[in-house]
Amino acid sequence: MNLNTMINKKEISLPEDFFYNIQKYKEHLFKWNKIHNLTGAKDEKTLDEFILDALLPVKFLPQVSTLMDIGTGAGFPGMILAFALPDTKVTLVEPLAKRASFLQFIKADLGLKNVEIKKCRVEELEKQSFDIITSRAVTETNMLLELSKPFRHEKTMLLFYKGEKVYDEVQDANVSYEHEVIKAANRHYLLIKNIQQ
Repeated sequence: MNLNTMINKKEISLPEDFFYNIQKYKEHLFKWNKIHNLTGAKDEKTLDEFILDALLPVKFLPQVSTLMDIGTGAGFPGMILAFALPDTKVTLVEPLAKRASFLQFIKADLGLKNVEIKKCRVEELEKQSFDIITSRAVTETNMLLELSKPFRHEKTMLLFYKGEKVYDEVQDANVSYEHEVIKAANRHYLLIKNIQQ
């Protein structure tokens, strides 16, 4: 089953240029990956799974103006979400030079006006607020809550892409917040709302 079919089966509403952008992104990623080893997704099937994984929350996220992705890597989930949400200003934070360069290349090649790349650790980023903060495979929930603090306003939502350990992490987190774990085939999405600062 190809990516287009998988996405259509999930009934995710996407902009017209989404599949064009994804196709170009995949072509570039495979080329760059041979030299720079940007991601563990070495074949089309795995890459398609990564893309679908990044994309699924579009079904349940509200429309927002700003989004920040902590530790974007080769683009998961931040760049994929930027393709899907053209009206949202997406800030991709990635400290590794080769990955940040790849993200910058994709932004330029596809003329993405809603994407900004910050080549730094999130701790070095100037303080500002975002409507949604995402992160995948960076660190555990407690640390993400700490890292995201300077970038939250009272309505900021946090979306962390997690595995099964999410339940332990939620229990360990010593913060009061309204949260929901949304389960997909190979992923647990931790959505946090109304977090107390």
